[in-house]
Amino acid sequence: MKKLSKLIAVAFAAAAFFVTTDVKAQTTPANAFTFSLGVAAGVPTGNAHNYSTFNLGGTGRLQYGITNNFAVLFETGGDHFFSKTIPGTDVRYASYGVIPLKGGVKGFIAPHIYIAGEAGAGFEVLEHGLFRDGQTKLILAPSAGWANKHWDVGVRYDSFTGDGNNYGTVGVRVAYGFQL
Repeated sequence: MKKLSKLIAVAFAAAAFFVTTDVKAQTTPANAFTFSLGVAAGVPTGNAHNYSTFNLGGTGRLQYGITNNFAVLFETGGDHFFSKTIPGTDVRYASYGVIPLKGGVKGFIAPHIYIAGEAGAGFEVLEHGLFRDGQTKLILAPSAGWANKHWDVGVRYDSFTGDGNNYGTVGVRVAYGFQL
């Protein structure tokens, strides 16, 4: 957990540093909104690795360009964790999902190359009912990627912590966006 906290702090510090430099990425137009729809896939880590094989989700992201190389983000969507079979049986663990609500920053460190960091809350959705017995998790999500005017491809780590059940995912998000 200490390494993850340090990684997130470095991502935010680097994003803040690059806001003050003269990078001409021009992929985040200043004073403009961009909306993107994406598909994310990942491999569970931590406790989730014991119960699920992979996760798949969809995201909607609203991005506002503060400068041409720095933006603020708001993202939501849904992630589904596909369950494993319980060892020695033909029965699967209960499947579950997470509905994230996150905000963050995105800074371009070179033309089309960015680093980002997001934080927010994740609401677990269990197989037997929406939010029934589900927990609310703190989400911390550093990422890095490539983006142009319409496409955004990023690698990310999502950490879900809280209520003694901590897990995460390492994954890829591919999105298509357009200016509003």
